[in-house]
Amino acid sequence: MIRQLSWRLMQAFFVVLSVGLLTWFLVRSLPGDMAWRIASGRYGYDRVDADAVARVQQELSGAADQGSALLHWLFDLLQFNFGRSLVSGEPVMDELRWQLSQTLALAGVSLLLAIIITLPLGIWAGCHANGKLDRLLFWLTSMLKSVPHFALGMLLIVLFALQLDWLPSAGHGELRHFLLPALTLALSLSAVGVRVVREATWQVVNAGYYQWGEQKGLATVTLLRRHGLRNLGTPVLTWFGMQFVWLVEGVVVVETLFAWPGIGHALVHAIFARDVPVIQASAMALGLLFVLLNMLVDAGCHLLDPRGTRP
Repeated sequence: MIRQLSWRLMQAFFVVLSVGLLTWFLVRSLPGDMAWRIASGRYGYDRVDADAVARVQQELSGAADQGSALLHWLFDLLQFNFGRSLVSGEPVMDELRWQLSQTLALAGVSLLLAIIITLPLGIWAGCHANGKLDRLLFWLTSMLKSVPHFALGMLLIVLFALQLDWLPSAGHGELRHFLLPALTLALSLSAVGVRVVREATWQVVNAGYYQWGEQKGLATVTLLRRHGLRNLGTPVLTWFGMQFVWLVEGVVVVETLFAWPGIGHALVHAIFARDVPVIQASAMALGLLFVLLNMLVDAGCHLLDPRGTRP
């Protein structure tokens, strides 16, 4: 376990460094006038003029030598200093901390809703395979999986915000602002999650040790609690862990649709505005988070798997 964690930490270092260097060269190779993009993001596309572009070009003139600029960036990286945003002028670390916290909060609520929906339905379907509920869930989840995120989100907005006027269609800051974007993500996750939990439960129910417990006369609830949940926990935890990574890194559409100030939405705007410090910091944070979440999932699977606790 210690060896695996050490390897993950080394991997995290190389991922952050590789992502940072790759982002450095890719952003500077993008076509278009970088100064005009930054000025447009800073002052607005309808207010940018030649003087604004000239001021930005003067700011960027000190970084003309890419070699020295790269070495300066690496030195700042070792000190966890990502500089200031070229658009807002605010410290990148402050913006990143706020945006990442908003994305993690939305992803956490979405994952919690998905677990509440997925586990009971998946376990019931696995324990009653090929029953009426199992077949109904198969068709419902197949239909739900085929609906894109933006279409599902728009449907929820029309129903709960416009027609029923129960929830706000956009914004953040209150608990009710979480519900529509989190429900959009949770329903999409549940479409696959129910099948994952169902298959894991079915394999456990049909295992020899489980059937032996049934023959001994153990109650279904007792048998599932003592011998079922821990064994189906490993594949389920792995899947949910990977989905949490996907939620953090892939919620750009949902964040844009509901005006959620997350890191994915901010990263897209930073790319359009050529805000290099924000792009680099966001990409490295997502890469580091990917490795750390994988490390936590591995540790959780190691604790859940009974074979991993044997001396």
